[in-house]
Amino acid sequence: MPALGWAWSARWHGFAASSTFARPARIRACCSATRRKLAPPMTELAQQRALARHLLDERSAADAMAAYYAQEHAAARTRLFLHYAAGGRVDGVLVRAQTGADLFRPLVMVRAPSPNAAAQLLEAGMQPDRPCYLVMPSELGAVAFRELEITELQLLCQYVLYAHQFKPLINVLVQRAASAGGAPRYEIRAQDRVRALAGINWRSDYFAEVYVQVEQAARGRGWGRAVVAALARELLDAGVQPLYSVAQGNQSSVKLAEALGFVDNGNRELAGFAIRRTE
Repeated sequence: MPALGWAWSARWHGFAASSTFARPARIRACCSATRRKLAPPMTELAQQRALARHLLDERSAADAMAAYYAQEHAAARTRLFLHYAAGGRVDGVLVRAQTGADLFRPLVMVRAPSPNAAAQLLEAGMQPDRPCYLVMPSELGAVAFRELEITELQLLCQYVLYAHQFKPLINVLVQRAASAGGAPRYEIRAQDRVRALAGINWRSDYFAEVYVQVEQAARGRGWGRAVVAALARELLDAGVQPLYSVAQGNQSSVKLAEALGFVDNGNRELAGFAIRRTE
């Protein structure tokens, strides 16, 4: 989810069998005569995750966020909606995930092979008149504008940090802390208040998206760079590649990223608050 200088950085009821979004069949286990112990049946979400796994490359920075929420995010807070090609193979997915970043507006991400498939996924996966935070590939933007009401639209530019390009920065004011969920974060405090902090929006085995917050009065001191540098160092040491999403035109965030060695990898996504209105 985007880190724009400040943090944003965050059961499918089924359709008729003839629908493009037909529910995948449940797996049934049969007992053998020897009454062997069988593995428990897969849940519907587990089946959907297995069917959609080939659509997202967890080792690709461009797919990393969508792959995390589709495949790894807590099952109780995740729902998937699948699109099927004519031959029955899954060729599109919408993930709707409740995140800690916004308790009232879920995150929605889409991967679709065509504008028509994207429109069907948005209709199936977005609750009518319920706002969400939508993130989708820029090439599907025309579909989003046609099907949804979108506000605070931004074009997100993805920056990635490679270990050999990292420019470390040490500041003795930086302290390690932890989020409520136990994820690492780094802070600078003054007058018993947090003035700057860097944390993690989400983390997979290969990537982690970082965010940074700096109080207005504390800007211009390099504290944002210092806390991000400390967090990036910990992630790189763990073999996890830091990602940083910046809204196009946010020069202060770009400067922070580039000062530490982050590079623009060319990945672009549209993000904004979206609502699907009923007729």
